[in-house]
Amino acid sequence: MSARPNAAVAAVPVATDTVSTTVPSAAPAPASASGDSDPCCDAPLPVLGRDVTVPLVTGGEVGYAALDYAASAPALQRVWDDVAAYAPYYGSVHRGAGYLSQLSTDLFENSRTAVAEFLDCRPGDQVVFTRSTTDSLNLLAQVIPADCQVFVFETEHHASLLPWGSPHAPGRRGSDARVTHLNAPRTPQQAVETLERALADRDPSGPALVCVTGASNVTGELWPVRELAAAAHAHGARIVLDAAQLAPHHPVSVRESDVDWVAFSGHKLYAPFGSGVLAGRADWLQDAEPYLAGGGASRKVARRADGGVDVEWHTTAARHEAGSPNVIGVYAIASACKALTEAGFDRLVARERHLIAKVREGLAEVPAVRVLSLFGDDADRVGVISFVVDGWNSSHFAAALSAEYGIGVRDGLFCAHPLVRTLLGSDPQDPGECGAPEAAPGERSLNAIRVSFGAGTPDEHVERFVGAVKELVRDGARWNYRTEDGRCVPDRG
Repeated sequence: MSARPNAAVAAVPVATDTVSTTVPSAAPAPASASGDSDPCCDAPLPVLGRDVTVPLVTGGEVGYAALDYAASAPALQRVWDDVAAYAPYYGSVHRGAGYLSQLSTDLFENSRTAVAEFLDCRPGDQVVFTRSTTDSLNLLAQVIPADCQVFVFETEHHASLLPWGSPHAPGRRGSDARVTHLNAPRTPQQAVETLERALADRDPSGPALVCVTGASNVTGELWPVRELAAAAHAHGARIVLDAAQLAPHHPVSVRESDVDWVAFSGHKLYAPFGSGVLAGRADWLQDAEPYLAGGGASRKVARRADGGVDVEWHTTAARHEAGSPNVIGVYAIASACKALTEAGFDRLVARERHLIAKVREGLAEVPAVRVLSLFGDDADRVGVISFVVDGWNSSHFAAALSAEYGIGVRDGLFCAHPLVRTLLGSDPQDPGECGAPEAAPGERSLNAIRVSFGAGTPDEHVERFVGAVKELVRDGARWNYRTEDGRCVPDRG
């Protein structure tokens, strides 16, 4: 067996009738990659890929500017180091008698505790590990009461828009839900008022659930979560918070926001190892059939005299965690939670506002650019900004940013089609030279560009982005592009 890594270790006690074990952990990351204490000087947390260079179609190479954090954030160096330190000790989780199994089980369950602390959960709340935010919300959709009324704004990401009342999931409890889709609000107060009116008109005899985002994956704008939770509870409804875009940027407190559940993904929280979280009230989770039937979810299985099988399911989070768990992904999330907490969200938020101001001020200097917004310029937001450029198809513009400047952004409808269509519905979209995505019959081709960043983004990346936008609008692309499989790509023929 390999030697224990030369790294700081955190003692983790196991059952008293077994040997004492410890979980390897990398040393804490420095507060700033540059060693400077100024919160606005450079990226506060080192990430993987910060030294990667990419080729340019115009010749040469440049350091890659990863500005697509809203899709998947790069792994924190701290997370990668923690996972690497643990990897030689990887073992089966739960019920294993060996040392590595005991250590891995303790690491898995202590990661659950770390996530509960990161989210400031209430006593009695459960933390269930899933594959992603999408998986978490589909899990919740399966466990809601069969006659539940669900209220969801059209502004949601598809992960929180589509699981409720889905005709594509026959037999699932969520497929029977009565769903009310609410129109996009134009102010935070209007969001609360819209929800209050809808809840006041609902059938009060049955359960109800509100699903709302914490920060938009299109505009980056923060939603009034605490006020929406108060409105939901005042009308006898529960509320689930999609914190996929919020948790990497701002502290999330289940207790203070008074939400019933919160969902988020590791891959947006600098822990891209295929894990997610659903945390919150235990009763609906305990009352429902397991999300997956199988080992781990079952406490006791016995054959009946008639040849059938009787099953007693767990009442803990294990009820919805059947199969061998993704211990690496879970540990990565816990590591990221610890790293963000130690870095200090006050410092991270201040630094991110500095970057947001740079981008917004730079884009405001380009008349051809229109930034998309629901709540207006003064709305508080995270580092997610979407925009369109007059005379450009967004796919063409994004391709030029990548091929000519080494800048990675995203274009399209961002898995939030109703919202982006609402924001772009009155704008003429010039298909440009290439890259216009196919539109449905009778619809115009609509797409936008999204730039997003976070704790691993240096100033140079956003400065290069702003400069590239100005040059492309002023001078046009320096290369020819064509459409290939629906995407705009450099023409190398």
